[in-house]
Amino acid sequence: MTPSRDIGRLIEIMAALRTPGTGCPWDLAQNFSTIVPYTLEEAYEVADAIARGDLAELKDELGDLLLQVVFHARMAEEQGAFDFGDVVQAITEKLVRRHPHVFGDARSSTPQAVEGLWQRIKAEEKAARNGWRQQGALAGVPVALPALTRALKLQEKAGKVGFDWNDVRAVLRKIREEADEIEVALGGASAAGQASPAPEAAAEVGDLLFAAVNLARHLRADPESLLRGTNQKFERRFAAIERALAAKGKTPGEATLDEMDALWDEAKAQERRMANNE
Repeated sequence: MTPSRDIGRLIEIMAALRTPGTGCPWDLAQNFSTIVPYTLEEAYEVADAIARGDLAELKDELGDLLLQVVFHARMAEEQGAFDFGDVVQAITEKLVRRHPHVFGDARSSTPQAVEGLWQRIKAEEKAARNGWRQQGALAGVPVALPALTRALKLQEKAGKVGFDWNDVRAVLRKIREEADEIEVALGGASAAGQASPAPEAAAEVGDLLFAAVNLARHLRADPESLLRGTNQKFERRFAAIERALAAKGKTPGEATLDEMDALWDEAKAQERRMANNE
């Protein structure tokens, strides 16, 4: 097998890997369930390459993600369910169907109008698939989504039927309320002489996270992207702490918390100075 720009060659390679007797033992041992973690991982690596602005790596990661699609399609073909061509046909039909403002007579001149049209067509498709079977307002949000993203999707669906705040400050008050409930739970654990924080406090943290997602939604921001950016900021500033300590011949384990806090503040100030100079 030789490399090629033709998607057909990739499909042939995948078929060869899944051929009993001559294929790859690892590939042959996989099924839909065992491949799912790799599919999710590759999607995250695509997002990571985009966040870092690394287009060369993005090319490679998109290839890895495409391989996941081909892998799943091959396993389905082996079961007589569908093949890669059916996948392509399904998505092209869906794109044409959901873009009547491009391929039909409908007119939508703004991104908001297009999104509304897309959601209406999507809802009609779901209703047609499910017949007269009634679904709740929160139906259709995949359980396997990252928790922050799933919280966002659930809140969006609830908001569409009126279960939502109209004022972003009300969401902020809810966050303060949840933080207060954590403090109460921690106080109860201390009064009871518990060596570790009460389970109630941990549960309240979940409520706090859910409220924080809601705040991000009301600010029209994606919570996953926000947290990813904060993670990168933490990594960057902690690396600055390590470099500063290394210059003194020390490691973080040999430094005091006060010393590391001071270096953190210094790294934070340096970033602000650099941002102001740009």
